[in-house]
Amino acid sequence: MQLRTNRSMWKYFLLSLVTFGIYGLVVMTQVGNDINTIATKHDGKKTMNYLLVFFLLTPITLGIAMLVWMHRISARIGNELDQRGVMASFGAKDFWLWCILGSLIVVGPFIYFHKFFKSVNLLAEDYNFSGS
Repeated sequence: MQLRTNRSMWKYFLLSLVTFGIYGLVVMTQVGNDINTIATKHDGKKTMNYLLVFFLLTPITLGIAMLVWMHRISARIGNELDQRGVMASFGAKDFWLWCILGSLIVVGPFIYFHKFFKSVNLLAEDYNFSGS
């Protein structure tokens, strides 16, 4: 099974805007599933389904569950990039610095999601090439 390698920040934001957020939900769910496919063999972890976090846990925890989910998936992506020897710098620190603190300068979340999708695409390319 070939994983998608064409995710982009612009498409994510623009199509999420046009579809009233539905595209964003689908993409983030697919990213979680892809990371489970790519990384579970190496780290033995499983990322919780994004829709479950978004619709059930986030309202109950007043948004904290979403912060924890984003932190964990960012860290997991960074660890897998290191494990596979992919030359890209990404991790949980990018989430906190660009997405959270960077929101104060407005462009921070855009930079974060660009790095996020680029890292996921690199992992998917490596997975598609090596098969594991």
